[in-house]
Amino acid sequence: MYPDFYHLLKGLFGIDIPVLGLFKTFGFLVAIAFFVGGYLIYKELKRKEDDGIVDYTIEEITTGKPLSLQDYILSGLGGFFIGFKVLGMLLQWKIASPDPLSFIFSIQGNLPGGIFLGATLVAFRYWENKKEVAKGLITKKVKTYPHIRVGDILVIAALGGFAGAKIFNALETWDDFVRDPLGSLFSSSGLTFYGGLIVATFALWYYSRKIKLDFRHLCDAAAPALILAYGIGRLGCQISGDGDWGIYNSAYYTDSLGKVVESSDKMMESNTIRYADYFERHKEEGIQHKYIKANSFLPTWFFAYNYPHNVNNVGVPLANCDGEYCSVLPQPVFPTPVYEFIVSLLIFAFLWAIRKKLSIPLSIFSIYLIMNGIERFFIEQIRVNYKYDWGFMHPTQAEILAVVIILCGVILFSLRGYIHNQVNKASSI
Repeated sequence: MYPDFYHLLKGLFGIDIPVLGLFKTFGFLVAIAFFVGGYLIYKELKRKEDDGIVDYTIEEITTGKPLSLQDYILSGLGGFFIGFKVLGMLLQWKIASPDPLSFIFSIQGNLPGGIFLGATLVAFRYWENKKEVAKGLITKKVKTYPHIRVGDILVIAALGGFAGAKIFNALETWDDFVRDPLGSLFSSSGLTFYGGLIVATFALWYYSRKIKLDFRHLCDAAAPALILAYGIGRLGCQISGDGDWGIYNSAYYTDSLGKVVESSDKMMESNTIRYADYFERHKEEGIQHKYIKANSFLPTWFFAYNYPHNVNNVGVPLANCDGEYCSVLPQPVFPTPVYEFIVSLLIFAFLWAIRKKLSIPLSIFSIYLIMNGIERFFIEQIRVNYKYDWGFMHPTQAEILAVVIILCGVILFSLRGYIHNQVNKASSI
């Protein structure tokens, strides 16, 4: 596992630059997911505009106004926060490296750096505004196309997605949340995808109404991007080893050197005794396992992986290891992030291939909901997650949401023609 770029470069190339521990591989891949997703949404909205499916709006813009005091205050505060935190993280990298997000939400930072950048940004805005004011007030009408707003769409999706992911994760791990509410909400781990999807969808629905963009077309444009971004995010889970893995594979076990080796089914039982402390700490997950050996044409790690050097330090001490991330799972698990990454690529390829063939709005998005829900429901059968006790059944939160999303997708696909006709009737009145 490579939790950050320090361990990545050191492990692959022997390059030793400790300050790179600030840059986490999971966060980097999430950022890549947003950029890739944004580019795909941009392309799809642009295509819809060129095909006359999505129209522009006329906006009136006035330049040459002097900035208000509030504008300067906001610019100064923004610059101060960035300088205070970024320079603070670089100068205190040993403290910030284990959990940069916690550092950002702390009171730690570099005061001179914050003051300098805040003052610089205020001065820059003052100088730029002075040149605009000198030109006088100019009012003009401009065409604003939806693809131009992709930056705003990404920001809203990121903020809504992060908030939703944290809220739903708190509901899923309620006991941990009650013990440490602030730590749970502001930690860099613990994100529930469906929570982010639901909250971000409502936020973007509100935004699309505000800018007079047909939300149905935004949904269709975003569908392929969403599944690809999800897959890239799951790849980040795998590379960093953030705990989003499957149940145990009892066909293998971790030896004293931290290697995955074949075993009999009985070895699982002796392993639980040998590492009783570890299994006791994780007893709420249950000791769920399946006995499946790797096929001859696929590597062992595709079926059983023990996540050495994982970012959350889950497991038992790894032999001959010194440093921050020196844990390994005593019992290998199914690397479910790898499976989800592969399936996400396949779903993306399918959606991208058919996106021009289905002209009725919400077709692509409803198919995305169905396929994403099916994928998540089946992967939950071999994932470790908290299960609700309903007496006659014990579903996970993700299983419940997956079924709901599949049903929503089926209903939406069935009604998309009716919705389209009703929208056309309303717009012709």
